[in-house]
Amino acid sequence: MTMTPILIAGPTASGKSNLALELALRLNGAVINTDSMQVYEDLRIISARPSQVEELKVPHFLYGVMDGAERSSAGEWGRMAEEALEEAQADGLRPIFVGGTGLYFTALTEGLSPIPEIPPQIRASAAKTIDKGGIATLYADLEERDPETAAKVRPSDPQRIQRAWEVLEATGRGLTDWQREKTAPVLKEPAIKIVLEPLRQKLYARCERRFERMLGEGGLHEVSALLKRGLDPTLPVMKALGIPEMGAYLHGDGSYDQAIKRAKLMTRRYAKRQMTWMRNQMGDWPRLDPSSPTLVDEAMALIEAGPVSPSAIDASPS
Repeated sequence: MTMTPILIAGPTASGKSNLALELALRLNGAVINTDSMQVYEDLRIISARPSQVEELKVPHFLYGVMDGAERSSAGEWGRMAEEALEEAQADGLRPIFVGGTGLYFTALTEGLSPIPEIPPQIRASAAKTIDKGGIATLYADLEERDPETAAKVRPSDPQRIQRAWEVLEATGRGLTDWQREKTAPVLKEPAIKIVLEPLRQKLYARCERRFERMLGEGGLHEVSALLKRGLDPTLPVMKALGIPEMGAYLHGDGSYDQAIKRAKLMTRRYAKRQMTWMRNQMGDWPRLDPSSPTLVDEAMALIEAGPVSPSAIDASPS
């Protein structure tokens, strides 16, 4: 069997890491993290990183490699991923990229637009504007100054509006203009692509059970330790699922049960956004149901078949 890279994407709590581990054991593989929160050393429990026992079974790359005071970005992750890929292949290991961060998979397969980092003061300005006039204020400004990008962003999508406005404000160029440029993708060869796509209600139940398990494993202590560092609240690590909600409880805002309920809600919403993104951006990737009792065998069949072109998938019977 060749050393063709394997990509496993899926929403949070869909069982991606377990599948990656099983495949790595069968294929003499190395698991390479493709999740923006699992890169942080501070978030082993809350980000559901593989356990130390699991990490000893097969080589794992890019887990817990950044300090919470650093700002992870898709560009920086791409540079680290290139190094991890080279190291794995030099050791004769099958690279298995696994995670739920869509932009990281874009870096792998398509390359990224070389947009500079947004200065903190620009982010703060955007947040202040939203606090005063709502996201509609940013959208109106975007429509006036960058109508091309505004036309491609839904008025009901606050994250994309804010991102487009920040890019325009920081660089003087519209986001659409930047997106016409692309860096080279990390992968220079076709890859085997898999999306785990559970039924939505089953996924939501898995999200809730996993969050409860995290707390049982010391998740609240991990949140407390992170908060004691006094980091900038705008850092990515401070926005990880569970951190704002459990942090509010630790600061005396609401009850423990209310914090858990809120964290579960935000996790479900995040999972829904991931599924929507993958449906839109990874429509040509083969889908597997993570609840299938033969999941690993089904994944092995896809791997043995090799990379599949989009046209072949489009032509397959539904």
